[in-house]
Amino acid sequence: MGKASRRASRERLKQERMKARQRAKRNKILAVIGAAVAVIALVVGAGTLYFYQQKKEAQEFAEQYDSLPSQALQQDGSVVLAKEDTQAPVVEVYADFQCPACRQLEESTGPTLQKLAADGDAIVHYRPVSIFATQGSPTGSNSLRGAAAARAAADYGKFVEYHDILFQNQGAENATGFEPDELKEWGNTVGIDDPEFDERVDAESETVDEFSGDYLSDLVEQARSEFGQQEMQNMALDELVQWGDENGLDSSFMDGTYVEEVVQATGEVKRKYPEEFQGTPAVFVNGSALGNEAYSADGMEQAVQDAEAGTVDTEPADSGDGASPDAEAETDDSADSEK
Repeated sequence: MGKASRRASRERLKQERMKARQRAKRNKILAVIGAAVAVIALVVGAGTLYFYQQKKEAQEFAEQYDSLPSQALQQDGSVVLAKEDTQAPVVEVYADFQCPACRQLEESTGPTLQKLAADGDAIVHYRPVSIFATQGSPTGSNSLRGAAAARAAADYGKFVEYHDILFQNQGAENATGFEPDELKEWGNTVGIDDPEFDERVDAESETVDEFSGDYLSDLVEQARSEFGQQEMQNMALDELVQWGDENGLDSSFMDGTYVEEVVQATGEVKRKYPEEFQGTPAVFVNGSALGNEAYSADGMEQAVQDAEAGTVDTEPADSGDGASPDAEAETDDSADSEK
């Protein structure tokens, strides 16, 4: 082989190696691109699946409550569940969303109460309170956050659904729970699709943080020094807050909030039932306290059956109180569906 032939052969081998390297590089790029496309497709697919799964879960959750009568928000933030113009015994349910015994009551007789209301056999008056408020964080904070979020859900005619999902997700007393992101997600689960709900949850959570921080520490310390531990504990919560205002502890950060409504409701039950109310849960039929029968479906039904028609002692909220236009529309649609 002459020199020219050897040079030509070397050049040909060189070109072939270059082409091989280019093919390998191109294949590597294509493989990376393919993998990236696959990952993107997987992410998009997973996101789409998650979206539809969430939508399906929300729909299935809502279907559980198709037979519920209208939920009437009251001026004090409580909620009355009853068929329109029903004449029936009034069942008041005082509960704290962080209270384990309240969760037990809900699991035992919550569905029974909803059915009694749906059948027109009872007027169920839900009256959330916060017996743990003065315990601070995390237990008291959980209690107040849950109650305030449930009150926000009531603006959309979704109190009962939200009430149930809170108890289903109740955490341990001494662990942080009912966090803002969870509360907002559960709003979506019960069918609330409004950024104003999320904003309200965030605002109420900030109020809870302020209440449970230095404000509460100072309030409890000063009240304990003034009244002693026992007398302070016996004070109605809103009266304790009022005493604090009169003694240099400004509570105006709560003005107009749902946290303030919960504080007032917690104080009001002590004035309404000074002897009978000893904590939560507390169930009254036409003002008469139930005992262990409240934890039994048969016992609850019998107590209602034995009672006369009662009267709700609160007034319905004015149209639009605390609610967005969308919330009013949802409530109206709910009422129309019952007719």
